[in-house]
Parts: sequence; structure tokens; C-alpha cells
Amino acid sequence: MPQSTAKAGVRVLIKKVKVFLGRLQVFLCWVLSECAAGQLDGRQNPWHTGPERMDSASSAAISPVPVTRAGISRFARFAWWVVGYTLLVILFGAVVRITGSGAGCGQHWPSCNGQVLELPHTLKTAIEYSHRATSELSGLAVLTLLIWGFRAHPAGQGVRSPAVVAALFIVIEALVGRHLVRHGLVVNDASVSRAIVMPLHLVSTSILMAALGLCAYRASVPRVPGARLPPRIFWLFACTAVCVLFVSATGALTALGDTVYPVQTSGLSARLLEDQGTSAHFLQRLRLIHPLIALLGAGLMLRLGTTAHRFAQGGAARLLGPALAGLVLMQVLAGVFNVLLSAPAHLQLLHLTLANLAWLALVLLFAAARDSGGRGEADQFTQS
Repeated sequence: MPQSTAKAGVRVLIKKVKVFLGRLQVFLCWVLSECAAGQLDGRQNPWHTGPERMDSASSAAISPVPVTRAGISRFARFAWWVVGYTLLVILFGAVVRITGSGAGCGQHWPSCNGQVLELPHTLKTAIEYSHRATSELSGLAVLTLLIWGFRAHPAGQGVRSPAVVAALFIVIEALVGRHLVRHGLVVNDASVSRAIVMPLHLVSTSILMAALGLCAYRASVPRVPGARLPPRIFWLFACTAVCVLFVSATGALTALGDTVYPVQTSGLSARLLEDQGTSAHFLQRLRLIHPLIALLGAGLMLRLGTTAHRFAQGGAARLLGPALAGLVLMQVLAGVFNVLLSAPAHLQLLHLTLANLAWLALVLLFAAARDSGGRGEADQFTQS
């Protein structure tokens, strides 16, 4: 792949992440201003501590940490920064795969070519070494999030548990990366071992992002004590989440197949014949599975996004529902172009970006719906 194409893809990626972080900050300020102004009802507003909502003990348990002048705590700002930075590191990992830079540091880990401080002499070494450095910084950020979260937020606010899960999975991510490098499961390796590890790697990444997103959300909007979703809505969210994780796993296999066995023919029919031919590798044959399962996952997320107002009341849910639906539609469109144009690098990065944002929106919508207790036309929703 030409260096100019790789650099252009990285520039597009950085631009999109900056736009996402900017819009995320606007969303947080809006939600917190709504809560501070008391425009949400007593149960919806997590900072409303009247006697009709809870007793004094539970009120003290969820009292917010000191906030900055902008109306959001420093810890919450840091938590959202960690979410955005981790997304950037994930996309950087895709750049490593796309550019074939996974072996840039040899089979050494955590050192690079046997050196702790390596002066890169090739572009691939520079990309891999930079990815390792950003990943290490991500680990330090998550560790800081864990320690700070326990110091700033007492039990019951919903911050500590996702912080612990995030810390656990950042360690798992590091171990998976070590396994890939030490066993040479990089670049053009098409072994069964790599086909098993890569989907697990992406599922682990998704759980990490979900935990970080929940931690940041709960730092901004503390949990409403006693709020629960109706079982049918809860299980709809759970089934959708499992389906999305399975879609992510098949997507990892498809991306691996696109990297190791790039499409050589034009036209959908010719490519189907190539992928399903007698001499085709199993990674080529599996390309067909991801688009089919992705349609199911997209349908479930669209159902939740477009009908969120029926089972979740409040400002956050009103915003997250349409956001989820819009991201899913853009994701499907990006996937179609990805197939038609034979998975160019910039579309792969865009596809992965939208997938992570849609997943994050789904997780946050679940948290917002849980706070509202599933109030609304829940029965009509589940029966429609």
C-alpha cells in the first residue's frame, strides 16, 4: 500500500475523531445543564434529592462530585477524554493491520526489535512502535481512571464497576497484543490461530469501550437508585448487544481476509465466485457471513434507536435514540461502499469508526433507559 494513501487515511481518521470529541462535549454540557436547571422530572434527574425520590442516606450516596465552571466534574471530563483517546488507539491498530506493520518490531514484546527505546528506520517500524506507545499511554490512562474513580466516587454511583471492568480488559488487550506479536500472527499470516484470536481481540475491545463509556456517563449522570428496566426491554438490549458483538467478531474475520487476500476481481458476481471457489481460503469463504449477520444487528439497533421514546423518557434518551439510528444507517451505507469498492483503507477506518460509535451509543442508550425505569409505552413497544 502506498505511503501517501496510508497517511491520507490517518489524517481522515484524526479529523473524524476530533469532530466526535467536540460533539460529545456539547452533548455532555447539554445533559448536565438540563439536570442542573431541573427540567427533567424527579426520577429522571439524578441530582434531584427531594424526599419524594429517596431518603437522606441514598441522597448522600449519589451526591455529585465537585464540578468545574463548565458544569462537569474534572473526573468526568477525563473519563470522556479516555473514551475518545481509546477509540483513536483502536483505529490506529487498524492502521497497523492495513499497512502490514504488525511485524515492524519483530517478534519482540514489549521491546521493539530487542530495544526498549527504538529509533525506527522504516515506516512500518515507526507505525508499530507508535501504536505500542499510544497503547501504553492508554493503559496508564485507564489505570488513572480506576484510581481516580474510586477516590472521587463512592459506591452506588455506577462509576467504580465499569472502571474495574475497563482496567481488566485493558490488561487482556495487552496480553492479546503480546500473543499476536510473539507468535507471528501478523501481516500476511492466515492461520486458524489468528482467525480465532482476531475476533476475540475485537470483542474484548468492544467490552473495553462499553466499560469506558459507562464509566464516563455515570461520572456525568449518576445512577438513579432503584431504577430497573422491564424484563422484556432488558432482554431486547441484551440480545442486541450479543448480536452486535457477534457482528464485530465476523467483521474482524472479514477485515483479516481483506488484508491477507485482497479482492482481485471486479463485480459482485465475480467476487462471489472467487470467494466461494474450490481453491478459496476459508477466510475468503467467510466474507459472505459478515454482511448477512450485520443486517440483523443493524435491524435490532434501528428498532431500539427509532423507538427509544416509547420506553425511555428524558433528554439523554431523546438524543441517544436518534443518534443510534443515524449511526447505524451510516454504518450500513459505509459497509455497502466498502464491499463495492473492495475495502479501501479509508473506508475500512470509517467503517470501524462508525461501528464503535454505534456500539457506544447503544450502551449509553441502555444506561439512559435504565435511569428512566423503562417508563413510557413499554408494553406497546414490546408488542409492536
